[in-house]
Amino acid sequence: MLFGKYSAEAFKGISAKRTEKASELIKKFNGEILSMYALMGEKDLVLTVKFPDTESAAKASIAVSKLTGISFVTSEAIPVEEFDKMVSDL
Repeated sequence: MLFGKYSAEAFKGISAKRTEKASELIKKFNGEILSMYALMGEKDLVLTVKFPDTESAAKASIAVSKLTGISFVTSEAIPVEEFDKMVSDL
């Protein structure tokens, strides 16, 4: 999950073209975009993206931040079924 927060400068560049460029960058790092939403609250964006590994996710997050001026917090999401298996022996 990538959670984005716009800076004042990033707001000025909002456009479908910039979204397309950001999407292309994510794909460059082998990411598959599952969903993208604008939010009304503490965060401005949330992207659900599937990456092959943590390094690819980190690189893509940084590259998109550099391109857009949007600050991203990237969090790895674990499907609940897998999480339940991981903690079943605790």
